[in-house]
Amino acid sequence: MSSYSAWDEKHAGEIIDGLKSTAGATLPILHALQGAFGHITERAVEMIADALNLSRAEVHGVVSFYHDFRRELPGRHVLKLCRAEACQSMGADALAAKAKNALGVDWHGTTADGRVTLEPVFCLGLCSCAPAAMIDDKLVARLDETSLAATIAKARA
Repeated sequence: MSSYSAWDEKHAGEIIDGLKSTAGATLPILHALQGAFGHITERAVEMIADALNLSRAEVHGVVSFYHDFRRELPGRHVLKLCRAEACQSMGADALAAKAKNALGVDWHGTTADGRVTLEPVFCLGLCSCAPAAMIDDKLVARLDETSLAATIAKARA
């Protein structure tokens, strides 16, 4: 289950200051901020740009390039379905359609009750156990209709 702190500019500044000397600091800072607050705010983009002497467009480009970064707070649970070739060859497309239908959302959508966000992910490293998913930080291998339905039901409970 997701448990993020409310946006706090002072805390965000501390995170940025602590990591800005790291080689290739943009990604570690973005990961740390999203880990703390659940998403990357426009203010965070500005703060990172200022701290690293980058343009806001450069930081925004990194945020928008990587699928894992969110611009909005996710639901209490994040269900990631693998979209890579091995999982697709084992029926992931049909499972994705069922998940979208069951949740009533499309990719990157959050259910109306705020409980579940559905996200695509491009490889969870479980190719030999495809199709694969991740609910919050728990991997689900050999996903099928039954285990998908159970995963969704548990997240919605």
